[in-house]
Amino acid sequence: MDRKTPGKSAKAAKEATTKPASTEPVLLSGGNPQIAKGYGDAPVQAYVAAMPGWKSDVGRRLDALIERTVPGVRKAVKWNSPFYGVEDDIWFLSFHCFTKYVKVTFFRGASLCPLPLGQSKHKDVRYLDIHEDELDEAQFADWVKQASQLPGERL
Repeated sequence: MDRKTPGKSAKAAKEATTKPASTEPVLLSGGNPQIAKGYGDAPVQAYVAAMPGWKSDVGRRLDALIERTVPGVRKAVKWNSPFYGVEDDIWFLSFHCFTKYVKVTFFRGASLCPLPLGQSKHKDVRYLDIHEDELDEAQFADWVKQASQLPGERL
């Protein structure tokens, strides 16, 4: 009796291995781009470019504001989110895509004045949810300046 194991045929298996890989990044739940962990500007720019729709423009604006406000800022992508800091592996800010907004995390946001509106379970963390056409660049830059001068979070 000829016993074959269930599965793909040899032809189907060969076709699956010869298909070109998609160059489009995978979007996770809520539309957050899946970007490999990396340090420096390149992975952050890949993340921003992969942000869907209007969020990509917000990401470009956030990145540019952070760079202008904190010359020499350190950047990385960790856990599918861009991180910003003034020292290696010590971060003051991160952001992440959700379905209807971009969430900015200030790791020492409870020390910012005025406080960002979004509360957290963590006493030091505050959030800023940015919806389409709602970025107050002057206030954001002020928070970035303040946050960059506070002790960062080692993650």
